[in-house]
Amino acid sequence: MISKPKFKICRRLGPGVYDKCQTAKFSATTGKIALVGAKRPKALTEYGLQLIEKQKVRFSYGVSERQLSNYVKKASISKGSGTVEKLFEGLEFRLDNAIYRMGLGSSRRATRQMVSHGHFIVNGQRVTIPSYELKSGDIIKIREGSKTKKIFDNLAERTKDYNPPKWLNFDVGNMEGKILDKPKNTESFIDLNSVLEFYSR
Repeated sequence: MISKPKFKICRRLGPGVYDKCQTAKFSATTGKIALVGAKRPKALTEYGLQLIEKQKVRFSYGVSERQLSNYVKKASISKGSGTVEKLFEGLEFRLDNAIYRMGLGSSRRATRQMVSHGHFIVNGQRVTIPSYELKSGDIIKIREGSKTKKIFDNLAERTKDYNPPKWLNFDVGNMEGKILDKPKNTESFIDLNSVLEFYSR
């Protein structure tokens, strides 16, 4: 069941914000609401569209305004590949996001809590910071004392049909994941160019 605040956010920003909104039931519900005496929405200004894109990123990745602003600043001053790619890398290389991409949690919120509770080890060190920045080659393991926890029950069964992005993998047998490469931006739901333009004002 979707909580009322999340339901409103999904209606405003789109179903891609939260996994629980990406269902046929949600689409049917919002469709009915739109048909019942809905007023024609006003055309958004460029600033309004950029604001929506910024909010999509914030709610999707579960980051604060300050955190997102810092990711944008870091991407803007970095050398090498484009700013959009660097911003995407910064968001995707968060530990909570990587664990979510490995299929170990139902949402980023869930994996953020898992990290905070100390269930993971990165390169031999226990990490409890969800925003911990990963890099190519990093090894992420489920802590030995956490392997028997309920949240990891039937992990092989739960992930058997899941295909993680090509930039990482997870070996269920060893309960170990690895960052193989830099993430490639294939997200069609968010427009990071608009986010950068918003912060460049």
